[in-house]
Amino acid sequence: MRIKNVQSSTDRLSQSKSMVLQESDLPQKPINRHRRNQSQHNVVVSGAALFEPLVELKEHLNVAKISESGKKQRKNWALMWTVLTSDQLLLYKDKQETSQKPGGKTDVVQLCGAVIEWTKEKSSRKNVFQITTNTGSEYLIQTDNCSTANKWCDAIRKTINSSTKDERGFPLRRSNSTEFLPRHSSLPNYGSASPNTKRQNPIHRRSINMFGSSKLKHSASDSADKNGVKNRLKKFITRRPSMKTLQEKGLIKDRVFGCHLLTLCEREGTTVPKFVRICLEAVDKRGLDVDGIYRVSGNLATIQKLRFIIDQEEDLDLDHNQWEDIHVVTGALKMFFRELPEPLFPFRFFQQFVEAVKIKESKQKIQAVKKLIQQLPKPNQETMKLLFSHLHRVLAFSKKNLMSTQGIGIVFGPTLMWPELDGGNMAVNMVYQNQIVEFILIESREIFNMDGK
Repeated sequence: MRIKNVQSSTDRLSQSKSMVLQESDLPQKPINRHRRNQSQHNVVVSGAALFEPLVELKEHLNVAKISESGKKQRKNWALMWTVLTSDQLLLYKDKQETSQKPGGKTDVVQLCGAVIEWTKEKSSRKNVFQITTNTGSEYLIQTDNCSTANKWCDAIRKTINSSTKDERGFPLRRSNSTEFLPRHSSLPNYGSASPNTKRQNPIHRRSINMFGSSKLKHSASDSADKNGVKNRLKKFITRRPSMKTLQEKGLIKDRVFGCHLLTLCEREGTTVPKFVRICLEAVDKRGLDVDGIYRVSGNLATIQKLRFIIDQEEDLDLDHNQWEDIHVVTGALKMFFRELPEPLFPFRFFQQFVEAVKIKESKQKIQAVKKLIQQLPKPNQETMKLLFSHLHRVLAFSKKNLMSTQGIGIVFGPTLMWPELDGGNMAVNMVYQNQIVEFILIESREIFNMDGK
C-alpha cells in the first residue's frame, strides 16, 4: 500500500508539472489601446540604450530664441555650444555643460515636425537660418562662415526629414518582456496571414476606426467653421457703414492731432489751425518771460488731457486754472506739430532747404530760403509766418526766459521738419534741421516781410 501511495503521489506531481505553461506557451494577451492608462502601463518604448541619439555635429554657433510656443521674445544673440543628435538640437551655454546630467542643458530643440529655412528679414546678420518647432518656438542660428552655415543647415534639414518620417516607427515592447510589438498591429488588414489576430482584437479595430473617423469629421467641421467665419467677415465688411456715414451720425469725429494741415485748415475755413493760434496767444499773454519756455517739458498726463479735449471739439479756455502751467500749452503745441502726417516743412522741400542753408553768401541764402517758403501751400506759409513771428517775440525776452536762437533751433528743428525716409545720417539731418530753423528765425523779418509789423 505504501508503494502504491508513493507512485500515485509521483503521478500527481508529474501531472501538476505538466499543467504549468512556459512563458512561450502562454497565449498572447491582447493589448487594449482603447484605455489610455492601460496602454501606458502595458506598452513601453524599447530600451533607452537602443535609442540614444548619435551625435553628428558639435560646434559653437550664434543662437537667438525669438519665440516660445508662439509667444514672441526679445532677440538676444548668444554664442552657444550646439550639438546635433538624431532628433534634437542641444544648446549649451558652454562646452563643459555637455558632461553634466540632462538637467544641465540650456535648451533642447525638438526637430521632429520642425521647419527650417534661410531668413534675411529676422536679422541683419549674414548666414542666418530659422528653425520653427511643431510647438511654435522659433530659433535663429548664425555663423560668419558660409560653408559652416550651409553644413549645419543641410544636416539639420536631413535630421528633420528623417525624424519626421520615423516619428511613428519606434518599436514597442510588452512591459517586463523582450517581445517587440509593431505599432500598427491592430490596424485593419494588418498581418492578414493570421486571421486569429483579427478575431482577438475587434475592440482595437473599432476604437482606432472610431478615432480615425472622428478625426476626419473634426477636420471637416473645422474647415466648415473657417469658411463660415470668412463668410461672416465678408458680410460684415460689405455692410459696414462708410466713414462719411459715421461722421454724419457723430460716432466718429474729425481729429485735430494727426490731421493733415491742409485738410484741417479746409475743415475750419482758416489758413492757420485754430489750436495753433490760441496756443500762441496764450504764450504771448503769460509765457514770454517764463524760464525755459518751449525747452521745459510739461506734465504729459495734462498734455494728453488737453489733446483729448481738442480732438473732441470741446470748448477750450486756456485761461482756466487747470492749464495754468504754460509748459503744458507749449508741450501740446509741439506735440501737434510732431504728429502732423506731413511736417510743416513738407517732405518734398526737405532737401531743397538743406541745399539752401548750405549757401555761404548771406543775401543769396536769404533769397533762396524765401523763394522756397513762397512755394509752400498757403496753410504752411501762414502757419510758419505766425509761428516764427511769435518765436521772434520769445527771443526778445531771452534775458528772462534764457532762450537763445540756438536753443529754439534745437527745440523746433526736429519738430517742424524731418525727411520722409530715414535713410541718411540722422545726426547730419538734425544739424541741418536746427540750422534751417535758426536761420529763418534770425532772418524772419526779411523772409516773411514783417518790417513795420
